Amino acid sequence: MKNLANKTALVTGGSRGIGAAIAKRLAREGANVAITYQASAEKATALVKEIEQLGVKSIAIQADSADPLAVKKAVDQTARELGGLDILVNNAGIAAYKDVSEMTIEDFDLITAVNIRAVFAGSHAALPYLKKGGRIINIGSCQAERMPTPGGTLYAMSKSALIGLTKGMARDLGKKGITVNAVHPGPIDTDMNPANGPHADFQRSLMALSAFGTADDIAGLVSYLAGPESGYVTGAGFVIDGGTNI
Repeated sequence: MKNLANKTALVTGGSRGIGAAIAKRLAREGANVAITYQASAEKATALVKEIEQLGVKSIAIQADSADPLAVKKAVDQTARELGGLDILVNNAGIAAYKDVSEMTIEDFDLITAVNIRAVFAGSHAALPYLKKGGRIINIGSCQAERMPTPGGTLYAMSKSALIGLTKGMARDLGKKGITVNAVHPGPIDTDMNPANGPHADFQRSLMALSAFGTADDIAGLVSYLAGPESGYVTGAGFVIDGGTNI
């Protein structure tokens, strides 16, 4: 059985890495899937073609997550072209690692615009379309609760803010039957944080499992939260980090 048959999902920042894995997993579960991208047009187009081979509809939308109007337009386009919206995965995010003494107000504004404001903007834009059983899933980070390396002040702050945003929205939207949850990945083997990268051994030293996760690991958890079996789960945060934070 395909748990998400006849559902429509939007995955922001879905052209590569964790976002692409989420988009493909939701499509395999039967959902029609829209993705947003900022600059990876070629990857986004290729992913749409791959998803369509699974027998569902898919579109790619160019949208800068730092622009709330672009985020809203992407939500509206998804609903218009794919026939509604049932699942919103707020995956788009950025990281900027600098010593706090070197950070600027411009750094602060950009990371909060993409990692916090875009989540609110997308979720707010989705509300007219989401019905009972709707899902909002925010992709955070295990660094929201623990920052083991210097330079991550703004990133940790932004992902910590998602915890409060998730819990607050869950409380407000529960009466409508819409669930809101967060997934907090740890070290995941992607092109942005490869398992053979210069900092990989240090990251492994923090883990109970001593191994990087895969984007498919995150996608599996998101699939559960998007599906019917998670209907009584809301306001929760799921850390999936190989035991980094225990």
